[in-house]
Amino acid sequence: MVTIRLTRRGGKKDPYFHVVVTDSRKRQGGTTLELVGIFNPIARGKETKLRLDVAKIDAWVKKGAQTSQRVAALIEQYRLTAGAPAAA
Repeated sequence: MVTIRLTRRGGKKDPYFHVVVTDSRKRQGGTTLELVGIFNPIARGKETKLRLDVAKIDAWVKKGAQTSQRVAALIEQYRLTAGAPAAA
């Protein structure tokens, strides 16, 4: 099954996450099918906290990919703040 989930990057006490499309059977840091966004929970100054390619995410969901709970919440948050249209 294909899932859209977070994979951790960054250093100790400096987390940075990639939002990736991957096979659910692969380990967290393993190979990915596509990078569809970034999430920086401790963004400072003018750094981007959340950036998603909603068009790519919607395309993967239409193909049958499932989002993790956290990614689903991030997508909803992104659509509310960015004013992007909700999925049909």
